[in-house]
Amino acid sequence: MKSLLPVLTVVGAILLFWVVSVVPMNMHLTADQAQRDGVAVTPETPAARQAYSGIGLSLRNLHLIGPTFTLDRPRLPSPHQVALELWQTTAEKKITSKRSLVYHGWVTLSATLLGFAIGTGLGILLAVGIVYNRAMDMSVMPWAIASQTIPILALAPMIIVMLGSVGIQGLFPKAIISAYLSFFPVVVGMVKGLRSPDAMQLDLLHTYHASPAQGFWKLRLPASVPYLFASLKIGISASLVGAIVAELPTGARAGFGARMLVGDQYGQPLVTWAALFAAAITAATLVGLFSLIERITLRRMGMTTA
Repeated sequence: MKSLLPVLTVVGAILLFWVVSVVPMNMHLTADQAQRDGVAVTPETPAARQAYSGIGLSLRNLHLIGPTFTLDRPRLPSPHQVALELWQTTAEKKITSKRSLVYHGWVTLSATLLGFAIGTGLGILLAVGIVYNRAMDMSVMPWAIASQTIPILALAPMIIVMLGSVGIQGLFPKAIISAYLSFFPVVVGMVKGLRSPDAMQLDLLHTYHASPAQGFWKLRLPASVPYLFASLKIGISASLVGAIVAELPTGARAGFGARMLVGDQYGQPLVTWAALFAAAITAATLVGLFSLIERITLRRMGMTTA
């Protein structure tokens, strides 16, 4: 309960801010709709109402606060509208339906997991090379850092176009973009973990005449496990973001990114917001799964978890 209370407090504050923000964000649209329905609005003309901010217009039309939460195409959907859209597109739709977020989630998750596996494997191999090879440390690490300065929105279309020109389409290009975002946290965390043993521990291995391989398996690798799991939790979230971003420039017909595009292009903000929350729930679930695996692994290794 001690850890749950702060979380619930933050969530409650966010929801309260969200609910309060709905009114001024949607008031202009609500006033226009109310006038078309014959309801008295102050000021009476749309041109005059444009001179008022959302807050000012809300204060002059308190009777319109309620309808701001029920607009069909609001600027800012209310929490209950997003929750209803999530329920209708998950529980009330068949998994195979093109309107089911479960279906779209699996499409995005497939690219996420493949890209995460590629990025994690590449990141671990690079980290081992950086720790044990000074040339790689001096050359690869700066390039790995520099690679993260390139905006993914600019890089994703280039990767997709280049791979498409050689006939590689579908899941793999999206996985490459996911791997691009996930490998860097793994590299940094793994390098930090492999270098975490102190000089006394390393000297003890030398005293026992341990080989570099024995030092890696018996000391460096076990010491790096907490750092690795911290990086994996960041990497899996980054992989999901990469998969969604990869769906945007391709005009994908399935996936969370595709649903966001549909919502933006056809003026259906509820579709966009539902996809956003579904992606956030998916990311939270994946991070929670890795946290559980981390606890089990560290407990079996005799390490304590925070």
